[in-house]
Amino acid sequence: MKKILVANRGEIAIRVMRTAKSMGIKTVAVFSEADRHSPHVKIADEAVCIGEAPSNKSYLRGDKIIEVAKQLNVDAIHPGYGFLSENAQFAEAVEKNGITFIGPSPEAIRIMGSKLAAKEAVKHYNIPMVPGIDEAITDVEKAKSIAKEIGFPILIKASAGGGGKGMRVVEREKDLESQMERAISEATSAFGDGSVFIEKYVTSPRHVEIQVMADKHGNVLHFFERECSIQRRHQKVIEEAPSAVLTPKLRHQMGEAAKDVARSCDYIGAGTVEFLLDHEHNFYFLEMNTRLQVEHPVTEWITGVDLVELQIKVARGEVLPFKQEDLKINGHALELRVYAEDPTNDFLPSVGTLDTYQLPEGPHVRVDNGFEKGMDIPIYYDPMLSKLITYGQSREEAIQEMLKAIANYKVKGVETTLPFGSFVCEHEAFTSGNFDTHFVKKYFTPEAIKNKYDNEKKLAAFIAVREYLKDKKLLRTPN
Repeated sequence: MKKILVANRGEIAIRVMRTAKSMGIKTVAVFSEADRHSPHVKIADEAVCIGEAPSNKSYLRGDKIIEVAKQLNVDAIHPGYGFLSENAQFAEAVEKNGITFIGPSPEAIRIMGSKLAAKEAVKHYNIPMVPGIDEAITDVEKAKSIAKEIGFPILIKASAGGGGKGMRVVEREKDLESQMERAISEATSAFGDGSVFIEKYVTSPRHVEIQVMADKHGNVLHFFERECSIQRRHQKVIEEAPSAVLTPKLRHQMGEAAKDVARSCDYIGAGTVEFLLDHEHNFYFLEMNTRLQVEHPVTEWITGVDLVELQIKVARGEVLPFKQEDLKINGHALELRVYAEDPTNDFLPSVGTLDTYQLPEGPHVRVDNGFEKGMDIPIYYDPMLSKLITYGQSREEAIQEMLKAIANYKVKGVETTLPFGSFVCEHEAFTSGNFDTHFVKKYFTPEAIKNKYDNEKKLAAFIAVREYLKDKKLLRTPN
């Protein structure tokens, strides 16, 4: 494998390219017209514009990406995450054109891409699942009957869904019909598939996922868990590894279950098996993401493993170089997704120019970054600027390192989730480890950040006045 095309943009494209370069592999970047001057374009050995700014005219054009790959004699395509990373048709087209797809087989992507098909596949392994039905429905009366059977509250979910789209929590029977119609409509609009299913809504859930890796020789490993319960709009903002609540026994059970999920679809490469953990620490299979996750750096830091390097080696047909017993947890890592969003305005995207953009540094800080000072934030893509990752020998150390790193991360021109990161890391519910996916709903208010800003401004003004008076006294000449 001498040349890899990275079918993505921003920080993940840069992340993949850095590992490829360290392995002596040349890299090709693809970019839209909006990303012509982006860092990932500059870092690559070769770069080709594949279309206009909207992703459906550029990053989602699998045909154009494959065309570029063939023209430049590319050996493999790494899809990153998002865009075409979980598109079975794209993976299939890549392979049909004699290019290696750095990811699982198209069939595995198809199975795990449908929540109903995924449930059917893992049935044979006795993996715990949330009570519900294993078929798509649109009949409201049938939905009411099922809901009564499993008990309210229930969760309506899009079968082809992800990112919280086509998902509705229904607490009362009288709301079922309207919420179901909304879920079907949203699922149809987002995924072109209105199939929904119903399951019991787990109250006070924690979102815990297991990183897995499988090679082409039948070896499947897990690289422990990540806690992803700090979310807004069903999407993660802060992740950590390991979880503060898993015992060694539970960690082993969930790890083995995740490996079985991978086996159920003959999985190859890096994947993540997501579980819900209830207040009694019972775990339930949620879904499998058939790609590298945004939050993979926290796993890399506590295991000392480069997951992208393993992806490439597995795609080349190599045997995984570890046994399960070789893998150990060392220390604790946190990740904050630094989005160009305004946490004081319902986390809405913040558009503007990065007038100031200075990254924190240090031995316990890692920033997977995709932007530079002076760049505009494109309105066409996910508004994530970077991922801020910190490490400590203990969870407490990792949290303190995060707070320091946030304070040293200078951004002007757009609002970001950095203040939200500080709020979380200073909150007793988070520091105690006693939180769930409802953290934002329970504890966060825009006023919390605004009040902190006001207090910081007052303190800065007080210090400035004190220094002024001190200087004035020093300058005063004696009579």
